[in-house]
Formats: sequence, C-alpha cells, structure tokens
Amino acid sequence: MHLSISINEEELVKQCVAGEEKGYTMLYNKYAKRIYHTVYRVMGNSAETEDIVQEAFCTAFEQIGKLKNQNNFEGWLKRIALNQAISTLRKKKMVFTEDGQLEAVAEEELDMNEELLFQCKVDEVKAAIQQLPDGYRTIMSLHLFEDMGQEEIGNMLGISHSTVRTQYHRAKKKVYLALKDKAYYGT
Repeated sequence: MHLSISINEEELVKQCVAGEEKGYTMLYNKYAKRIYHTVYRVMGNSAETEDIVQEAFCTAFEQIGKLKNQNNFEGWLKRIALNQAISTLRKKKMVFTEDGQLEAVAEEELDMNEELLFQCKVDEVKAAIQQLPDGYRTIMSLHLFEDMGQEEIGNMLGISHSTVRTQYHRAKKKVYLALKDKAYYGT
C-alpha cells in the first residue's frame, strides 16, 4: 500500500531553505515531469530538455533562499527553466527575423477551415508544432501552452511585439498547412 502524505509547497520550500534533503526530493518529484513537458515544447529535443530541467532545478535549489513567494515555487522554477531554454536556443543561433527583414511570403488567403482543425488529434497538432523551426516553435509554445502574451514573449526573447505577432501567425499557418496536408492525404 502506497501512503501519500500531502505537504504544501511552502513547507517543502522551508525544508529546502533549512537544507533538508527530503524537501528537495519532494519538490523535484512533484514538479520534474511538468517542467520537462514545458521545456520540451520549446526545445523539441529530449536530451537538451533533460539537461535544462536538471540545470533549472540546480539553479532553483541553489537560490531557493531568494524565492520571495514560497507558495509559488513551480512558477518560479518554470520561469528559470524557460529562461535557460531560451538561452540555449540563442546559443544555437535561433533566428527571429525582424519585420524589416521578413522574407517575402505569398500571403494568399488560406482556407482556414476550422472544422478540419477540430478533427485533428491533439497529438497531430503537437507533432506539427514540433516540426516548426526553433523560432516559430518557441513563440507558438510559449503563447499556446504557457499562456504568455505576445508582449511578454517579446520581452523574454528580446524581440519586438510585432515580430512575435508575425512569427506566431506564420507558425500558425505552417501548422495549419501541415494538418491540412495530413487530412488531405489521409496519413
């Protein structure tokens, strides 16, 4: 029989501040999977994601005394992990093109048949997002899965709000076309 004792986040943080190993272990076990999924949606690579998650926990545990709101460890940890993911992508020379540098793309009106999108499975949508170039995937993941506004994403990535908006719409179009092709070809 598995006995599960629920200890609130604030108590676990206090244990960590006091240097109690149990607090670290319980916080890690409670949040590792969620943080992994958050980072994976941005990175699209499991090995890099695992490294970033480990680094994020190490950073959070080293700096846990600086956590102001001890009831928001998860939010704080998620922010650390996302910042590390963005730094990793920047080192890989992820490119966000500014409006003045955007490549010419035929802006033909797409038949954005919403019915098609509703027929797609969540896994197909996630797979289509994972196939996007790093910049598009990052912006779309932060907006859709992390519920970040375009202004906040721009600040985090160091790009303008209009660039975020343009990149998001292009990413959405690419996902739509991938799903439309999949539905058309029946694969």
